[in-house]
Amino acid sequence: MSWSAQVFRYCERGSDPSFWAEPLNAVTNAAFIVAALLAAIALWRQRPPKPPLGITVLIALVFTIGVGSFLFHTFATRWAAQADVIPIGLFMLAYLGYALRVYLKLGWVWVLAGLAAFIGALRIADDIQCPPGFLGLGSGGSCFNGTVGYIPAFLAMVGIGLVLQTKHHPAARYLLLAGAVFLVSMAFRTVDLELCAHTRIAGTVVGTHFMWHLLNATTLYLLLMAVVRDGRTLTRDCHRSTSAS
Repeated sequence: MSWSAQVFRYCERGSDPSFWAEPLNAVTNAAFIVAALLAAIALWRQRPPKPPLGITVLIALVFTIGVGSFLFHTFATRWAAQADVIPIGLFMLAYLGYALRVYLKLGWVWVLAGLAAFIGALRIADDIQCPPGFLGLGSGGSCFNGTVGYIPAFLAMVGIGLVLQTKHHPAARYLLLAGAVFLVSMAFRTVDLELCAHTRIAGTVVGTHFMWHLLNATTLYLLLMAVVRDGRTLTRDCHRSTSAS
């Protein structure tokens, strides 16, 4: 199949191949850009002598997610779909690696093992098939309109948040709140096609996928603020150690 082949996956687009067939789904990607910029401003205000590379990369990935998703919801082609999913996948892996290494202070062997297990869980989730009429695609297919593929990320987020909570880590509340928002976000993504005929603005069907963008951007903002907050703690501890020496 050609990389320029059209992809019709969401309620708002329907079978319309035009660039602005998904105005809400396209415009709401600005929320990811805003989330990245707010996190960058928060990091800049800490005025670290050298911003941590890991945090900078995570912020840049969220910005890229907004750009890639915009491309997908406007061009709606196979190549644009890759521009959408690749930054998301990279962010999930980068954040999990950061959390295992920095939050949980695991060795690199355990970090790599955790990332390998996560990749395996993502593949298993993506391969799960649902029978027709079970929040699939109307004729059987990816469960919950494809949202099942994000369940490993939700479980990792909440699981690490709960572990951090037992350690009274300052990032715990960010991860747990992000997990709660993400759960609602996944629900909106799931019912996009099922509620298509019941979601209209000015007589035009819009679906619920745009809410996935807004809430998912909120989720990513909370995750970014967790690392920015933790980075501030690390910087302060580093200054204390330097002063003490």
